[in-house]
Amino acid sequence: MQTTQVRYTFENFVVGSSNQFAHAAALAVANQPGTTYNPLFIYGGVGLGKTHLLHAVQTQINRNWPNLVLVYLNAEAFINELINAIRYEKIPEFQARYRSTDVLLVDDVQFMAGKERTQEEFFHIFNAFYETQKQIVLTSDKIPKEIPDLEERLRSRFEWGLIADIQPPDMETRVAILRKKAELEGVVLPGDVALFIASHVHSNVRILEGSLMRLKAYSDMSGQGISIEMCKQVLKDILEDQEPLLSPDEIIKAVCKHYKVKPSDIKSPKRAKNIAMARQVAMYLCREMTSESFPEIGNHFGGKDHSTVIHAVNKIESLLANDANLQRDLQTIRRSLL
Repeated sequence: MQTTQVRYTFENFVVGSSNQFAHAAALAVANQPGTTYNPLFIYGGVGLGKTHLLHAVQTQINRNWPNLVLVYLNAEAFINELINAIRYEKIPEFQARYRSTDVLLVDDVQFMAGKERTQEEFFHIFNAFYETQKQIVLTSDKIPKEIPDLEERLRSRFEWGLIADIQPPDMETRVAILRKKAELEGVVLPGDVALFIASHVHSNVRILEGSLMRLKAYSDMSGQGISIEMCKQVLKDILEDQEPLLSPDEIIKAVCKHYKVKPSDIKSPKRAKNIAMARQVAMYLCREMTSESFPEIGNHFGGKDHSTVIHAVNKIESLLANDANLQRDLQTIRRSLL
């Protein structure tokens, strides 16, 4: 089970025409779990806010219904739990864990496709939740009928409740997202700059926010205020073709150089303290500075699973609050990547 991402709440989710329906449905579920829109299935492209809404539901339910047992996890974590349960002959314990749960939130459910035993177990869990009116919220990059290799019985059940989509944000929403992110991060963002960025980055919220954070880093290190000229210089690559600001391999190379380890080391299972730290920092920066999803990032680290990347990101975020040395390390690495 993953911990709550407190930075992902309904309060800091920017609502626009592209996501208004999904936001309203998620909020309704969070305020009355199990009584409306069950299951709730949210779908949309990478970096549009599905995970944000799922975490917001988690935060709201934990706040308003503290006695409910809630499990939040991504599909790959569920798959790994099942594999371990089979390996160590603990299927009864695996099943009991979910029978005792009141709310189940599963991110990236499309990764269950093609995995027969996983779909079999999830089918029974889904039925148990539905029959006892326990809340289920699922996210995916596709509508159920378009998920390949998904069993028909699961597909039909995913469609039993409410399906809500999230589309790429319009211009006004993109500007609002930038302003909200700037406010949260303490960034002075001129209005003309917000409009300039929003007019060039139009498909992915993660890239939009990543652009702002890259400008913040450059501004902090150069001592210059953020301007359109700075945007043209610092965001030249993304303004041209909207490709991710950096590739994971570039980030891995920069992190390895800083920590004096080999890329092959952090892509390996090695757990030496210096290697583990470099690996977690690299995963954190990949999440911050690229548009890659958690599973995609994991693939760049020797096929690490989704949950390993999420754990790394959460750990670095926690350490950054009080570790001045780590703050300096990240600043140095970011500077080398600009």
